[in-house]
Amino acid sequence: MPSEAAQRMPSHGGGSISMAQTSESDMIDIMGLRLHNLHRSTIAERVITAAGSKQKMLVVNANANLVVLSQTLGWMSALFSKADIAFCDGAGVQLAIRLLKGRAAHRTTPPEWIGAVLEALGPNASIFWLGGSKEAVVQAARNYEARYGVRTAGVQDGFFDMAKDSVENLALVARINSAAPSILLVNMGMPRQERWLWDNWDRLQTGVAITGGALVDHAAGHVHRPPRWVANLGIEWLVRLVREPKRLWRRYLLGLPVFGLFVLRYAVSGNNRKRVR
Repeated sequence: MPSEAAQRMPSHGGGSISMAQTSESDMIDIMGLRLHNLHRSTIAERVITAAGSKQKMLVVNANANLVVLSQTLGWMSALFSKADIAFCDGAGVQLAIRLLKGRAAHRTTPPEWIGAVLEALGPNASIFWLGGSKEAVVQAARNYEARYGVRTAGVQDGFFDMAKDSVENLALVARINSAAPSILLVNMGMPRQERWLWDNWDRLQTGVAITGGALVDHAAGHVHRPPRWVANLGIEWLVRLVREPKRLWRRYLLGLPVFGLFVLRYAVSGNNRKRVR
């Protein structure tokens, strides 16, 4: 059962569970993004509470790739400020927080806690899957139904016209609202999934929206995460690069050095806030 700390409260981001539950000492402003320094068990607890009553909640995460993207996408920092939960997802961001803020930060990723959420909710949870290939999104829904007993509210692959006012997008938003899922898993990769939520968050009526990235491929059984100790060593990116070099080489071999340069710029300037463009 959720603790008293996860009970219903007025929302900062349009839902009922808010940043107000997180003390200022647990908030971290890093390189233009506002993050909640929460352990994965606390994130799971709050999501369980919100999803159990179909409250509206926005959950996003930041890794090195997203931080790099956010330096030129002004709306990204606004999205993170709006989010009910925004957490560190990546050793690079964790290290940057240590270097720039002198603080230790929790790090997690949705595949580490979504199972605990769905086990707690069981058939009370309905999931709308958004993003991924047609094969992956259908298989992910089937696998989670079998594994956790959850219901599927709907599926939509990531190959649609996501322009804010396109016919396809408006129809999708209407489908989601009609299905009224308790959880909306948005798995379209960065920054597409964040942009879609930025454009459509005010149109969505209920449910916990979570940016999942490759979660759909994990759920479908197409991708398997390395053991937790690999992540603890900060080398999960290397394992992923070896497994999927064609898809990820640009992000890691080019993106990580760029991220390092941005960290250095902030360290030298002493300015932890970027200019919003």
